[in-house]
Amino acid sequence: MYEFIQGKLVEKNPAYAVVEANGVGYLLNISIHTYSLLREDENCRLYTHLVVREDDMLLYGFADTGERELFRQLITVSGVGVNTARIILSSTAPGELVAAIASGDAPLLQRIKGIGAKTAQRIIIDLKDKVSREPFPHEKSGFMHNTKKEEALSGLIILGFPKMLADKALNKIIESEGTGLTVEQLIKHALKVL
Repeated sequence: MYEFIQGKLVEKNPAYAVVEANGVGYLLNISIHTYSLLREDENCRLYTHLVVREDDMLLYGFADTGERELFRQLITVSGVGVNTARIILSSTAPGELVAAIASGDAPLLQRIKGIGAKTAQRIIIDLKDKVSREPFPHEKSGFMHNTKKEEALSGLIILGFPKMLADKALNKIIESEGTGLTVEQLIKHALKVL
């Protein structure tokens, strides 16, 4: 229904962005990959996917059409809903995910929270022939706040993780890796240990 929304980025965090277009603010659920490509207070274009449920309408936004197509392919797999697809795209870069599916790398998929052996195999079987073997463009880093841990924590909470567990995981990551990680990297590391 909506191909994309273009306008001023009003708010962003690791789980959603608000884009104002012609006086209307649209809340778009995003992945960590898309979050890393958005800059503060800029005009942006997010390619959209609308999910209509019995009691809700959700709009998902993607930095490029390649990530959106990958999302759409993931949600066609039995047992992979929109939230699981977003966690998958938040846990690994789209290019790595395409390579893992194309090569049948089930262990890489199983390291993602919520993906067991059967689901990993189902994703590979269903999507191996559909995914493009062309690599995705390299991610460019966006502007980051001084409150990286708080943004990462907020993103993990919105993705459905308990605050205490997410905070504990982030503290461990910061202790072992240092404070040089971006919000995206913090969340990706946390998704591997949660």
